[in-house]
Amino acid sequence: MQQTVTYRNNGAIGALLDEYERSIKELKSVIQNITTNDLIYIVDPDTEDEDCKSIQTVLSHVVRSGYSYVIAIRKWLGEEIAYKNRELLNSISEYNTALDMMFAYNEKLFEDYPEIKLEEYNTNNKINVRWGQQYDVEQLLEHAIVHVLRHRRQIERFIIKLKH
Repeated sequence: MQQTVTYRNNGAIGALLDEYERSIKELKSVIQNITTNDLIYIVDPDTEDEDCKSIQTVLSHVVRSGYSYVIAIRKWLGEEIAYKNRELLNSISEYNTALDMMFAYNEKLFEDYPEIKLEEYNTNNKINVRWGQQYDVEQLLEHAIVHVLRHRRQIERFIIKLKH
C-alpha cells in the first residue's frame, strides 16, 4: 500500500522544504539498520577529509552543514549568530533526532521570514558562504538538498564496503 504524501502549500518555499524533508527521510531510511560498530568504523582511512572517514563523521557533517546553510542566510539577513561546532554522536537514534532538529531549524527560518526573497540576481546582494561561493536563498537551499543526497549515496557505498 502506498503512503499518502502531504505537500506544503506555500509555493517555492514549500517545494524546497518538501524536497529537503524527503532527502532527509531517504537518508534516515538508509541508516536505519546501521550498528554502533559500523557507525564508528573508519571505512575510508585514506581520505584527508575528516568529515568522510566513517558513517559517523559523514552524518555529523550532514547535520552541521544543514545548520550552517541556514546560519549563513540568517547572517546575511543581519542576525548575529554563531556556526555550530562539529559533534560526533554515538547512535543512529541520536543522528535521527539531530537530523529532525536540523530540519526543524530550516523550517523555522521560513516561519521567521515568511516573505524572504528566494531569488537574487544582483551578485552584490548574494550570500557569501564560508567556502567562497555566492548563492541566493533558493540556490543555497537547493545545495543543501543535494548535499544530503550526495552524502546518502556516500553512506550507501560505505555500507557496501562494510559488507565485504
